[in-house]
Amino acid sequence: MLGEPGRQLAVLGSPIAHSRSPQIHAAAYRALGLDWAYGRHEIVAAELAGFLAGLGDDWLGLSLTMPLKDEACRLAASLDRVAERSGVVNTLRRDAVTGMWHGWNTDVCGLERAIRDLRSRQGRADPPRRVTVLGAGATAVSALLAAERLGAEHIELLARRPERAEALLARIPQPGLSRSAGDLGRLATPGGDETRDLVISTLPGTAGAELSVAASLRERSPLFDVAYDPWPSALARGWSEAGGVAGSGVDMLVWQALAQIRIFVFGDPERALPDEDAVLGAMRAAGMEE
Repeated sequence: MLGEPGRQLAVLGSPIAHSRSPQIHAAAYRALGLDWAYGRHEIVAAELAGFLAGLGDDWLGLSLTMPLKDEACRLAASLDRVAERSGVVNTLRRDAVTGMWHGWNTDVCGLERAIRDLRSRQGRADPPRRVTVLGAGATAVSALLAAERLGAEHIELLARRPERAEALLARIPQPGLSRSAGDLGRLATPGGDETRDLVISTLPGTAGAELSVAASLRERSPLFDVAYDPWPSALARGWSEAGGVAGSGVDMLVWQALAQIRIFVFGDPERALPDEDAVLGAMRAAGMEE
């Protein structure tokens, strides 16, 4: 048998009503023939420890979204290498013997795979050497590491408060890369776009409505926006209207969920699921449902 029947899983966060994780995970478990239930719970960081302590032995795993990723990292009994380096946990799996929760970060691989897909659709196989990341929260950490995996040589981190961007770069060393921090206002300056091969936005979906972006940047550099509800986000809509290319956070959500499901089933994010292409197809179809 692939997994024990009757296991409980869920996505936690606040807000959480918009999350498409339940439909994506449910589609995967149906395809795998697993009788697992995956729900959602509105939880803030201060409540996470108590929530974990109150779960029964039938609970197997959890997906974590904002604002829980830092706290989940603090509470995990062990961390995978990506979670340890980033200080961010978006996946917890309960050890059936000890009852302890172990943490992973699948956002990095999810972002990497989604961006590779986006660039492949553009006919691009070369690495995006100059990457701009927008935002300075937990997902921005994963974006920095994903940009590194993609082959970036320079990373520019822009935030509303440049001091937060500077602090984040100081917390996440990336030897061998040149990096800079600045204000989101840099996006409005024409001429800077030739130094950007890719823009990754980790801003809330509504934030782009008031963000000024040079038309030349939107035309030249593809945008990958982690937001997906609503889609297109304000930022992605402006990008497309200017003739640019914008990728949706749904793709990241599906790829990071695939790694989570590998963890929940096998305890290993690298071990492929049975008939994984079919499982991934079912997840993608579910992720596109409103």
